[in-house]
Amino acid sequence: MRFTDWATRVLLISLMFMALIVVLLIGRATKLQHNPITSHASYPRVTAWSQYPQAQFQSAKYLENKSQVVLKSPVKTNKPVARYITTQAFAHYRPNYQVASVDPSNYGERYAQDVNGVPVNNQPIIVLHETGYSASSAVNFFQVAHNDETVQASYHALIKLDGTVVYLVPPEKRAFGAANSVFDGSEGVETVQTNPHLPPSVNNFAYHVSLETPPDSYDSSSQQTHSGYTEAQYNSLAWLIAQSQVRNDRITTHRLVDRSGKKVDPINFDGHKFLNLLNTYRQVRPIYRVSN
Repeated sequence: MRFTDWATRVLLISLMFMALIVVLLIGRATKLQHNPITSHASYPRVTAWSQYPQAQFQSAKYLENKSQVVLKSPVKTNKPVARYITTQAFAHYRPNYQVASVDPSNYGERYAQDVNGVPVNNQPIIVLHETGYSASSAVNFFQVAHNDETVQASYHALIKLDGTVVYLVPPEKRAFGAANSVFDGSEGVETVQTNPHLPPSVNNFAYHVSLETPPDSYDSSSQQTHSGYTEAQYNSLAWLIAQSQVRNDRITTHRLVDRSGKKVDPINFDGHKFLNLLNTYRQVRPIYRVSN
């Protein structure tokens, strides 16, 4: 074989290999384009903004750059409406967090209609509770399957004595935190019946968050014998709720919404301290809309 023929064949084979490599690289680039991998893959995935608190760590800068649910005006007007944004104090506070699974029997979907087929569109409320015993005992109970609908129970989140936030039920789901309950607010009496065999409740539009009861207050039912909650719990509670678009006047307690006459929690809760912290972690920003 002459040298020129051998060189030609080598050149052709080299070109074929180069073409194959180019094709493989193009295919890999296309795959990466459709399946991007970010440097934050090991961190909790950021979800879309919701009126309810979110299971994530959001900075004030992040929230200012995201489209958020606004507090809507009931009529078209040039008057300002508003939205909540988090503050630098919120960005600087970083509570520990845990995620615990809840048995599917202890929570459900949020319904668009009540048992009579009537559409429901209640604005969210936040209901504050306390666990009664330790945080671990509450989580253990939620993780056990309950077929008896009168026993099923859960919170969306709870806050331990050290301020750790435990995420339980996703905010878009309906937690079973208040069985027989009614919210009496500025827009009138609100409750939704989703089960014909059970009393109506606020669960369909409520976000339930509970404070861990201090050990010396187990079984306590009075302010005199209840030692109250820690500073870390108040801060983490305010931090969590600051991530929501729920107005202050739609934040309530289990005791206030309960219609069974049995619920008195959260006992010895300092509402003024909580609201002062909440107003530290979020603020109202007016937005002007031009009527059409």
